[in-house]
Amino acid sequence: MYLPKHFAETDISVMHALMRKHPLATLICHGPAGLDANHIPFLLANEPTPNGKLQGHIARANPLCKAGDTWQEVLVIFQGAESYISPSNYATKAEHGKVVPTWNYTAVHAYGRLRLIDDPAWIFAQISALTATHESSLPQPWAVSDAPTDYIEKMLGAIVGIEINIDRLIGKWKVSQNQPPANQASLIDALDGQPMADLIRQRQQ
Repeated sequence: MYLPKHFAETDISVMHALMRKHPLATLICHGPAGLDANHIPFLLANEPTPNGKLQGHIARANPLCKAGDTWQEVLVIFQGAESYISPSNYATKAEHGKVVPTWNYTAVHAYGRLRLIDDPAWIFAQISALTATHESSLPQPWAVSDAPTDYIEKMLGAIVGIEINIDRLIGKWKVSQNQPPANQASLIDALDGQPMADLIRQRQQ
């Protein structure tokens, strides 16, 4: 992606935090039929360092399974907070009017090789961990063990695990770093209460 230096995020811990907060990612690969994209919730493991690895699962009927382990490098895109930025919210609009709309956003691109895992025990552990992660904040968390064993076994037979060791991470935090302090301050006021306001504040000049 196009990445001006002032928008580049290189801190792996910051990128990992976005990936965990926004786990539904877009897996993009190029196979025999051309480009393909799948939307998959991933769990991020810290090992192997420094970039970690992604783990998830897909339907056995998904064409991704038919290619086996022949996939070359794949791209997984995580999208964080984003917001339309109106020229009306720039302080300098009243001074000279030389402002235009834009869109602020945060994103992480993870690159690596896709590996299929057709192991019921591994898949069970993956879906259990994924479920526990997203159920933990609920008043009555659901667990995989709440469902009948034979039903879970049937469901496990319909999915295949996937794992991607992350070879490289690219982060982009386009949060008005290129604007003068007056515009950053006026945007924070205009977006008060939204995640983007906090992101601009964190990168404020």
